[in-house]
Amino acid sequence: MKKDFLSILDITKGELEQILTEAERLKTLRKEGKVHELLRGRNLAMIFEKSSTRTHISFEVGMNELGGHALFLNARDMQIWRGEEIRDTARAASRYVSAIMIRAYKHSTIEEFARHATIPVINGLSDLEHPCQLLADIMTIREHFGSTRDLRVAWVGDGNNVCNSLILSTVLTGMKVVVATPEGYEPAEDIVKKARAQGGKVTLVRKPEKAAKGADVIITDTWVSMGDDEEREERLRVFHDYTVDAALMHHASPGARVLHCLPAHRGQEIADEVMEGGQSLVWDEAENRLHAQKALLVRLLK
Repeated sequence: MKKDFLSILDITKGELEQILTEAERLKTLRKEGKVHELLRGRNLAMIFEKSSTRTHISFEVGMNELGGHALFLNARDMQIWRGEEIRDTARAASRYVSAIMIRAYKHSTIEEFARHATIPVINGLSDLEHPCQLLADIMTIREHFGSTRDLRVAWVGDGNNVCNSLILSTVLTGMKVVVATPEGYEPAEDIVKKARAQGGKVTLVRKPEKAAKGADVIITDTWVSMGDDEEREERLRVFHDYTVDAALMHHASPGARVLHCLPAHRGQEIADEVMEGGQSLVWDEAENRLHAQKALLVRLLK
């Protein structure tokens, strides 16, 4: 049965648990050097409008380790870039491959692919959400803390796509999220309303110190995403006081940990001392993109 993964809420609590359990199993198998070709003969088309490091590597390596094949497609090299309608590309691709992963500028592009494709479509990043990143983040938090329920998570910085997915994830995880952003850079209002309507615990504040107070986890992301380059200088000015540094960490709980989905700009949204310090889980988080996405692919395709 076709099932897309465009939003973190496209899965249930039970499905999230199953995906994370499978991700942990696959991580162990990989560590032990055991072959786990669960998707032999399956093919994944990876369409990139936006450039990528971790999404590209983790999906391609993941499919390879599962015994399948990943096909890298730069949107600029496809007919879609020359005006072919999305519905036509989606229908044709559905005849060739087992699933499509898309990293796009607009969430509506991915939604249209999903409407017309007859195979699963995965959101590899859009302007609205980054659900694959949240799978890795939740996996990382659970690995370290044992559970996500009732953990206080602070988001510091831009209320962007990753922040939106984090907010929605509270419905599934039981985490309490406090988001600190400058005025005008809040997460999407409808995302916050959607999470709260389904029982998610979300608080919006201005001061980073207020969000960080007593936090178990502090998460941040780049202040200037792809597509925001024209606003670079203004963003650097506005976010000047939103750096996750040692001073901010003092407001968190003693055992607090830090996440950053990367790429990181040290000295801007995160200080080098925090990035490289003992409270950082950034590299576990980056690795878990691979394991979580492999589990997602198995869930959708096996």
